Amino acid sequence: MRSREVRSVLDRARPRYGKRVVLFLTPGPGSWAVVATRRVGGAVERNRAKRILREAWRQVSPQVTEGFDAVLVAREAIRGATTQDLVSEMIELLPRESVR
Repeated sequence: MRSREVRSVLDRARPRYGKRVVLFLTPGPGSWAVVATRRVGGAVERNRAKRILREAWRQVSPQVTEGFDAVLVAREAIRGATTQDLVSEMIELLPRESVR
């Protein structure tokens, strides 16, 4: 997903706030992106946050109906989280209309 597409999803979608991640879902072709800002930490912490977010989304995405674009934004509390922590949080954040 390109940066202008990410910006479009961020502008159109209603955010769903979790402790460690913010989930933006909007109707679209099914692409997704992961974002970690400097608030998460230095480059090492941001890269780790993006890695575990990507893996958690890969486990959650089969439960999401087709036709939704997603942007996952890491929050500061993601430091020290495991993939399974994020999977359970994302499942709770998913709106009913987007779940199979």
